[in-house]
Amino acid sequence: MPENLNRREFMKALGLTGAGVALTAGMTTDMVEATANTKPGEVPRKFWWVKTVDKPTTEIDWKLMKRFNEWETTRGSHAKYIGADRTKQLNEIAANNAKSWNGKKNGYMLKDYALQAAVANPAGNPISFLGPQKAKTPEDRGMARYEGTPEEAARIVRVALRHLGALNVGFVELEDETTKKLIYNEEPAPLKRKNVFENVDVGYQTDEKNVIPNKARWMIVFTVQMSGEAMRYSPTITGSQTTGLAYQRMWLITAQLSEFLRGLGYNGYGASAFNGLGIMPAFGVLGGLGEMSRTNRMITPEEGPNVRVTGLVTDLPLAPTKPINFGVMDFCKDCMICAQECPSRSLSYDREPSWTPEGPWNNPGHKAYFENSATCRNYWRQVLTNCGICFAVCPYSKQDEASIHQVWKATAAKTSVFNGTIANINHKVYETLKDPEEFWQKEDMAVLGIDTKIGKLRT
Repeated sequence: MPENLNRREFMKALGLTGAGVALTAGMTTDMVEATANTKPGEVPRKFWWVKTVDKPTTEIDWKLMKRFNEWETTRGSHAKYIGADRTKQLNEIAANNAKSWNGKKNGYMLKDYALQAAVANPAGNPISFLGPQKAKTPEDRGMARYEGTPEEAARIVRVALRHLGALNVGFVELEDETTKKLIYNEEPAPLKRKNVFENVDVGYQTDEKNVIPNKARWMIVFTVQMSGEAMRYSPTITGSQTTGLAYQRMWLITAQLSEFLRGLGYNGYGASAFNGLGIMPAFGVLGGLGEMSRTNRMITPEEGPNVRVTGLVTDLPLAPTKPINFGVMDFCKDCMICAQECPSRSLSYDREPSWTPEGPWNNPGHKAYFENSATCRNYWRQVLTNCGICFAVCPYSKQDEASIHQVWKATAAKTSVFNGTIANINHKVYETLKDPEEFWQKEDMAVLGIDTKIGKLRT
């Protein structure tokens, strides 16, 4: 029995297991459906308790939604939001912490910085709006371009991306009054190029704009796993480097996807700067890769929040995939562990999500648990990393094979009645953050620190 769990709580956990087993018993039809071939509009499901739905669990008001400028996030405007004096103060704090911690504190040793440098985005893999443009086209090969149904095209793109290293893949059709609004109006500073749609046959880029053809009406959105194990060493250099490693893989896969589309006779248009194409978690939710959460980030059934998400716009016709529901938004109402563990108190404690943004770094038009990104970034500066505590402590980050773990997720997906009890047990039972020095003792850790069994359907 865990030391921090008393007998009464342990019996409650056992009772929850019994309730979950009773609740989920007899649902063999659901389990059979989950392992059947993917139906039109569905992302291949790994867990029987993930359901396809017509609308995402996050409420959206497309009339309130606007085209957002990427540079308005705290990635580009943090100093503007907190002011010159606070910026100067944070720079001094960061410098002093680096002097005190570097080489003297676990997670900030030379080996940690060396690993961080090793996973930095390589110069040979640049971010590009048009992609590498090196693959031979069908015309170069004397062949006709690929022609298949949108469903067939979706399947081969999904297979290619899985082979290249993506976790899950979805497709969203771009429409003028709705989903096109999720494409950033302007990309990051300093260039602040505009992302515009024009009636042209092939897209192009100038110093002022990225031009996407109107006929490029499909977003391919996909996730790349981060190491949930590494995240548990947050907030240190050891923990944060898994983000850099995922981004490195993500940009490589994006370039490879662009070349795959070119090889079929089509075009792919991506970010020309870091995170510069669109609000990818929103596309991920609409495309059925996850649900939004109290962190105002996407939670996936497979890896919880421990993913990076990106995509390409293409003129290859693809069958859109529908959103999913596995109980996350309801569970977040009762859990709140991410807000409780956030050192900067940047996450909402409200039980219900809100239509009111926390600041200009948020895009209106959806009902969410809006975060204070300015105070979050303040803490990042102080600990010299991108933190990651909220990802590490999320119950959905725990991906072990323990039966009770699978039972509570299935239970939360089916009913919210036990959410308070489930959240309380998760808070008390499971070890979360760990000493970064333990990372360097794990010679048998999984490749890339990720669960490589996820490709197999689980029931």
